[in-house]
Amino acid sequence: MGSHFEGSAVVSDFALPSNLRVTDDTQLTLATCEAIVESRSVTPESIAKQFVRWFRERRITGIGSSTLKALTELDAGGHWALVGATGERAAGNGAAMRIAPLAFFLDPDIDIHRQTFRDVCRITHRNDEAYIGALALFRTVHFCIQGGQLNAGVFTSLIESLPDSNVRDHLVACRDQSLTVADYGKQFATTGYVADSVPLAILAAIRATDFMTSMEALVRMGGDTDSIASMFGQIFGAAHGVESLPLALLDEIDSSELVRKFAQSLSQIPVVT
Repeated sequence: MGSHFEGSAVVSDFALPSNLRVTDDTQLTLATCEAIVESRSVTPESIAKQFVRWFRERRITGIGSSTLKALTELDAGGHWALVGATGERAAGNGAAMRIAPLAFFLDPDIDIHRQTFRDVCRITHRNDEAYIGALALFRTVHFCIQGGQLNAGVFTSLIESLPDSNVRDHLVACRDQSLTVADYGKQFATTGYVADSVPLAILAAIRATDFMTSMEALVRMGGDTDSIASMFGQIFGAAHGVESLPLALLDEIDSSELVRKFAQSLSQIPVVT
């Protein structure tokens, strides 16, 4: 839904696209799921291997520059721990947007699990800010699937558990200023920079009362609309369940059957308790 408006400054005339297709956010998430199903575990090696397979089969579209660099070098034989982008320009959404499935299998409060999580982020992004943004989304989804209530208290929990970073600073602003989604758009940007986008996705999920209303509000803000909408959807679904989603509409998405297939397969793998 968001990809049709990606890069727009502000979307004044929102209309639901007639041609609904998944983008790299969902594609890389599905590749992650497939790796977990095939290996029956979470390892950076198996996930990197699956990324390369999808990349070679041209099943990933619209890849960001950092992820494209990593996949190109993996395809050429690079090691998963060394190909990820570094530097300021590597603080994008590429790790955060694909990381939600790990919340079913890893516990962020267990050191060895958190290291595995960091290694999976590292495949495409060797950048602390990118990792912390992914960790914020990971912790939020994990909290939801463990039965936690998605409310303003989530901000405090995240702030207390995340390292000092711009992601954390933006979450502090969300909490201390009781920002609405509209307020956030005025105060911060809606770019592909992880410190802008992940806190916004979390804020939107906390403030949401209806999936489509929130989705439209996010898209209307412009910017990195596909990744922000995708991350919002991951959190909202984890918090409220499939019954909260517009299923008839989602059935129109080109990969809806594939998503259900992977979800069914993933549900057979033992989860964290």
